[in-house]
Amino acid sequence: MGTTDRVSLPFHQGWVMVIAGVFTLFACLGLGRFALGMLLPAMGTDLQLSYSEMGFISTGNFIGYLFSVVISGRLSQMLGIRATIFCGLMLVGLSMLLISQSQHFIPLLILYLLTGIGTGLANIPVMVLIAQWFYPSYRGRAAGCMIIGNGMGIVFSGLLIPWLNHQWGDIGWRIAWFSSGSLVILIGWFVYWVVRNTPAQMGLLAVGADEPAGREEPHISSPKINPRRLLVHLGSIYFLFGFTYVIYVTFIVTTLIQEHKFSESVAGWFWIGVGILSMVSSPLFGILSDRLGRKTAMILVFTLQTSAYLLAASGLGQSVLFVSMALFGISAFSLPAIIVAIISDHLEPAQAATVFGYVTLFFGVGQISGPSLAGVLAEYSGSFSISYLLAAAMTSIAILLTLRLNNASQ
Repeated sequence: MGTTDRVSLPFHQGWVMVIAGVFTLFACLGLGRFALGMLLPAMGTDLQLSYSEMGFISTGNFIGYLFSVVISGRLSQMLGIRATIFCGLMLVGLSMLLISQSQHFIPLLILYLLTGIGTGLANIPVMVLIAQWFYPSYRGRAAGCMIIGNGMGIVFSGLLIPWLNHQWGDIGWRIAWFSSGSLVILIGWFVYWVVRNTPAQMGLLAVGADEPAGREEPHISSPKINPRRLLVHLGSIYFLFGFTYVIYVTFIVTTLIQEHKFSESVAGWFWIGVGILSMVSSPLFGILSDRLGRKTAMILVFTLQTSAYLLAASGLGQSVLFVSMALFGISAFSLPAIIVAIISDHLEPAQAATVFGYVTLFFGVGQISGPSLAGVLAEYSGSFSISYLLAAAMTSIAILLTLRLNNASQ
């Protein structure tokens, strides 16, 4: 297609970028990352993995993600957002195909590290499309709608993986990795076909550019903004989110099956419920951040997640676990959309990819630390309760940091 190609649609082409983003996140995060929680019990049994090894496999993924954070901004500038997303999805898909053939812990660790690199190369640039295609008054809802892809991946894995394990027994998890990897590759080609780096390539303006609301001031408003302080402050909050949410998504299904004696199919339906709620949560909190302010929405997210972690640690029975998963699901993936919106509010689109990458470094360090520490704690205590209590303490600190967010932007 030429640089100004347009297709006549009943809605702005920017929403096509959101649809492409939904599929990108479904592939690189929903399948490449969040399906791991459903796959670990069967993988662990078949390959005789310890809790610590399960945690380190998850950590390896985030080490790869962290590396991609460092290079994604530069690659996006060199290759363009579209090509970078495509390369990331190809790496995710191919590494997943190879994981399906793995026999030992070390190859799994190395290959899932490569999956993490591909995930970051796809995830970071696609989120930055929001800054190019949407004005501030639309960015929260656009990013929130894009993150629906995470929930789609959870629902998909919750339905597919128990069925494959039932049909194929010990090799069910291998077939799940292979089929998911193949699907990621197909999605990569679809995304490459529809994504354009900027509205100008299609002779368009950004969504909201012709509306007075599209020129509103950022929600975190102050006469002077110190970019470095804002970056560190947002990064610290994002670190705490990364550290805590990944403990839950990595081990909650294992907790249900191994500690509470749920069958895999019942645990899968619980996980599907989380996915369905998360599909509602991301656009909901994106809209709330546009209307009520980024800070208010973030505090609400962390309050719900703190409650979810405390209930998971309580050991009070199945009904309490159901409430825990519901609270987590309704808030699960809301924060990245709000973080993207804040960065886009304060920076020019050309800077947003690099700065979002820097902020995501904090997030990546949190994701690396969380599952490995949680796995070790569970190994020594025989339960994940102490890990969930640690997560609740960290999200409580995140609430305090968010309360001071305006001060960081002055």
